[in-house]
Amino acid sequence: MMYFLPCGKFTEYFRCVYACLCKKTRMPKYKLFLLRHGEGAWNKENRFCSWVDQHLSEEGVKEAQQCGGLLKEQGYRLDAVFTSLLTRSIQTAWLVTQAMGDEWVPVLKSWRLNERHYGALIGLNRAELALNHGEEEVRLWRRSYDITPPPITESHPFFFDIYNDRRYLTCDVPLEELPRSESLKQVLDRLLPYWNNVIVPEIKKDRTVLISAHGNSCRALLKHIEGISDDDIVGVTLPTGIPILLELDSDLQPVKPHELLGNQVQIQNAIRKVEDQGKAKKTDT
Repeated sequence: MMYFLPCGKFTEYFRCVYACLCKKTRMPKYKLFLLRHGEGAWNKENRFCSWVDQHLSEEGVKEAQQCGGLLKEQGYRLDAVFTSLLTRSIQTAWLVTQAMGDEWVPVLKSWRLNERHYGALIGLNRAELALNHGEEEVRLWRRSYDITPPPITESHPFFFDIYNDRRYLTCDVPLEELPRSESLKQVLDRLLPYWNNVIVPEIKKDRTVLISAHGNSCRALLKHIEGISDDDIVGVTLPTGIPILLELDSDLQPVKPHELLGNQVQIQNAIRKVEDQGKAKKTDT
């Protein structure tokens, strides 16, 4: 026996079905790229670089150029680029846009996209720290969400290199209010006003945005956009020079998990390389 819905009920039924399908299969509206800068000189030496200004290593230059070449090869075009105030982030953006033929694209810079401030750990070798303090302690300093390393003081060899740098006179907060040490949570807290007030409006103009930043500023943004838990963010590792694609709906919600673009075997090897930086190097006796 067949049952027929009245016309009004029939229309309402299919409206509900359509709404349910839309919730399950949200369509991508915007594309956002996150990029941890290419390898820097101190990445190569396995030292905490943080707010100390460093150029890219030769390998880092290649990584940035290859990233731009990959994005161009896959048909992507950029409309706006954001970087931190640190040279390795800016240099990466230059090389990517040059490889794409997008040198004309506007580049905006902000301290709010800077790497996490590692305080007194700046300049120290991660493997040596792991040998002296244990791999778990170093892992928490590097990857935890709400643990803050000891703050930098004026006695630190790189204190004045950072705070006498005139680029920090351009910030939207007084010099004395800039961080002396940060947890990942504090990175997200200082990053969110810039994300909400500057970057999001550009994305909502239907512009494809590249954020060329740092391992922790990118991790903080991923945590915010994808709703990654405080515990799970510890396991998120981003290699240098690998573009991360986020496809977002009209509410800037991800329609699928982020994707690291490129050769997946090479990407996994690069992730392991980053994770191994915090492991103690055993010496022969």
